[in-house]
This record gives sequence, C-alpha cells and structure tokens, in this order.
Amino acid sequence: MRLGILGGTFDPPHIGHLLAAVDAYEALALDRLFFVPANTQPLKAGLAAASAHQRLAMVKLLIGGDDRFAADAVEIERAGLSYTVDTLNTFAQRFPNAERFFLVGEDAMTAFGEWRAPEQIVKLARLAILRRPGATVGPDVMAPEGTIALATRLVDVSSTEIRQRVRAGRSIRGFVPESVAKFIETERLYR
Repeated sequence: MRLGILGGTFDPPHIGHLLAAVDAYEALALDRLFFVPANTQPLKAGLAAASAHQRLAMVKLLIGGDDRFAADAVEIERAGLSYTVDTLNTFAQRFPNAERFFLVGEDAMTAFGEWRAPEQIVKLARLAILRRPGATVGPDVMAPEGTIALATRLVDVSSTEIRQRVRAGRSIRGFVPESVAKFIETERLYR
C-alpha cells in the first residue's frame, strides 16, 4: 500500500491544495492520500483564523466523496502543537507495512531544519516536495537523500488571498468549491 500524507493549516483549503493532491496521487501511484489539518503549527502559532474543527470540516467539503482522499483528524485529536514527526509516527503505527510519502510544499522545505526531529521524519516517510513549474530546489532548501521532487500545476491562489477577499466582501468563487464557500459564509469566517 502506498499512502500520501498532506499536512497543512488549510485556512481555508482551496483548489490549489486539491490540484496538488491530485498531481501527487497520480505521480506517486498512491492508494490513498490523507489531508491532515494541523491543530496548531509551531511555525504558525496564533495565525489561524478558523478553528481546527472548522478547518477539518472545510477539508472534508473540499475532498467531497472522492475515494482517493481522506481527511484525518490525528493532529486535532492530539491537541497542542502539531509536529510532523508525531503525525508520521501515528501513521507508521496505523500502517506499518505501507510505503508512506509526506507531501510538502517547496516553500515549507526552507525551514525543514527547524522542524522537530527532521532526521526521524525522513525515516518515517519519504519526502515528496511539491514544486511549481519552473521552480528549482535552491541551496536554502534542505532536501534529504531520497527526496522526490514532484511537479505540480501552477495555481496562483493562496489561503491568505482568500481570507483577504472575504474580508473585502469579494467573491471567492473559483478559489474554493461551492461547498467550502457556503461553509465560510455560514460560519462567518474571515470577516
């Protein structure tokens, strides 16, 4: 079994996240890809605008009924700061015989040396760096041996921009699925 694990704040999850997941799923020939919303990311503590449970609900709406994907609440259930090494340990216990791939954006890899136990992370899962077309892994990106670089589509959308658009009263149609947009409106998020 080949499993992908895509962690993040997902505040909110958007079409760019979904397309990157599709690209990774296909390129790595995965059997399942798990979206894992952080409870609190150590490097983004205090920056999330939606609660962890709201972000999990939005991830579930993003993936809908697509059997390739699943939302996993492991970090939310654990509470506290979300460390990748702890999450990967949990997945290793749940799926000891699976080949595990941890998907990470190239931008996040610039801080990989600051993560908790990076040497343990690469033992628990193979890193798959999601790269935008034309991007190169620069010298400031720590790419351990065995790391895979995956080309993903260039989708110029960010959670920050979506939150700003909502605050400004602008449409987010096309940035997120309609179900996520309705959730944001109903929950009065990002206002």
